[in-house]
Amino acid sequence: MSGEDTHAPAAGDPLAAGARAGGQRAARAPLRATLELSRPAARRLALATALGAGALAAAIGLIATSAWLISRSAQRPQESAVALAIVGVQFFALARGLLRYAERLVGHDAAFRVLAELRVRVYEQLERLAPLGLPTFRSGDLLARLVGDVEQVQDLLVRVLPPFAIALVVGALTVGLLAWMLPAAGLILLLALLLAGVLVPWLTGRLAARAEARQAVARGEMTAAVVDLIEGAPELAVNGATARQLQRALAADAELTDVASAAARTAGVGQGLTSLCAGLAMWGGLVAGVAAVRAGSLDGVLLAGIALVPLVAFELVAPLPAATQTLAAVRRSAARVFDVMDAPAPIQEPASPRPRAVQAADAAHPAQGRANVLCVRGLHSRYAGAGDWALAGVDLELAPGRRVAVVGSSGAGKSTLAGVLLRFLPYQRGSVALDGVEIAELDGEDYRRVIGLVTQDAHVFDNTLAENLRLARRQASDEELLAVLAQVRLLAWAERLPAGLQTELGERGARMSGGQRQRLAIARALLADFPLLVLDEPGEHLDTETADAIVADLLAGAPERGTLLITHRLSGLAEVDEVLVLERGAVIERGTHAALLAQGGRYAALWERERAYAGGAAPIGAGGGSAAGGALRRPRKTWKDQPW
Repeated sequence: MSGEDTHAPAAGDPLAAGARAGGQRAARAPLRATLELSRPAARRLALATALGAGALAAAIGLIATSAWLISRSAQRPQESAVALAIVGVQFFALARGLLRYAERLVGHDAAFRVLAELRVRVYEQLERLAPLGLPTFRSGDLLARLVGDVEQVQDLLVRVLPPFAIALVVGALTVGLLAWMLPAAGLILLLALLLAGVLVPWLTGRLAARAEARQAVARGEMTAAVVDLIEGAPELAVNGATARQLQRALAADAELTDVASAAARTAGVGQGLTSLCAGLAMWGGLVAGVAAVRAGSLDGVLLAGIALVPLVAFELVAPLPAATQTLAAVRRSAARVFDVMDAPAPIQEPASPRPRAVQAADAAHPAQGRANVLCVRGLHSRYAGAGDWALAGVDLELAPGRRVAVVGSSGAGKSTLAGVLLRFLPYQRGSVALDGVEIAELDGEDYRRVIGLVTQDAHVFDNTLAENLRLARRQASDEELLAVLAQVRLLAWAERLPAGLQTELGERGARMSGGQRQRLAIARALLADFPLLVLDEPGEHLDTETADAIVADLLAGAPERGTLLITHRLSGLAEVDEVLVLERGAVIERGTHAALLAQGGRYAALWERERAYAGGAAPIGAGGGSAAGGALRRPRKTWKDQPW
């Protein structure tokens, strides 16, 4: 794509391409997708099922052999006549325990492997969605999907498929055994197993379908309500809304309790009907056996086996009603998990990323020929569903050693520009190229090793100060950490901490002030040593004097780094090479600080307004009104606060 073509979609509009790709993936059935994901563990799952079938077959063999042994022993035979049966009882007893243990070990190993793979894939998808696509899901509900729903999906491999497969195989063998002993008893057992293994699960499945469909949603609602209650506790308390939010959480909990009660009632119905079928099979077999013994067509020592085998055989179908309920829950949870997995990524990674290459400079492209040069030409970008351009025709160049500032009122498009440059947002027209290659054609991870970002709301992890810094560079020494803390004026604070660099900072940096968290974010970016660095309001949450000092240090230090400073404060911009003034997504003025003041335009008006506030707090947004009348406008939403 040429830099002059400002009317053609960039790389086929990645956002539209993502929507098309996501729409194609969303058509897959969640259970089928889960089974496809489980394919690498298929052999382990098959082995676990075979071991489970062996354990239940051993249980049936144990009861049948024991019943024959007891009955035969009543006739006082010679020991040699029952020796084989005694060995058989010992064998089946040992085999039952060993096979059951092995089945649990192998089955859960396979399930946990699938669970780990699914969690990794979900997390990788969250990385692709971040940050623009994540607000589609509420944080608490997303947590419920990542933890509870993913765990529920593994039940398909442990509590749904194996019980049905084992019941089919071992049930057929058991019916065959009983039919060999007494055909009428085999027929009675077959009918009872069909009732308990088909009709009862179908009935409980119908009863559970609605409740289980509500359960995953109710669990997500409750998690979201509790997370909002905990994270928003200070704001809720200040605004007197704690009781209202607590009632919302209690209502979600009551809904989840109702669903659990309905599921328990359904499980009770299934267990009761299964027990009824087991009793009918036993008594039916006993009646048929007694009649056969009287008629002389059945040896009396087999009668106990005919009566007792059906009771053990119903261990095969006893889990099936619960398995049917679990299947309904798994289906709903899998659908919620794959809603996330199939969500279209705002930025599509290229199938075959192009390598970055420095080309020879020429007159048409003077920036080429140098390493790590970012050229923006005719940039147009807007959010999905929006009619107006968030950025319209922006041109800039960022190279190592070059310092550029972008200023403007709130909603002018400054943070949107940062989002596009970091490949968090797609662009529809124009060109954004690194060393002559469109960033849409580069691998995202490789690209973001060149350009870094410091935002106003950088996350601080619940870990030590050292570990939060080493996110930027894993092998950094303590001396390097202390040096970078000194650069952002946090060294004195760090030295006063109880455990120094090993001090825990608390969840989201709870033990730090807002200004300290902001300086920690800057320190991480400096430690990463990006060739190009975007600073989005680096002085946010800081007092005026500290903010100006840190910005001056950032601009003066590391002269080989390219810096894009996004700010509403104009102090210190005399040190940058170029200032861009954004208004409604377009560059309305550009030049050096001195040249823009001499023009007497929008920048000069902002400068005069900031000087008027000297000695007090600078106005938020540095002049959020129009140049003509100063009327306030509603700020335009950026990639960091989209409501999707």
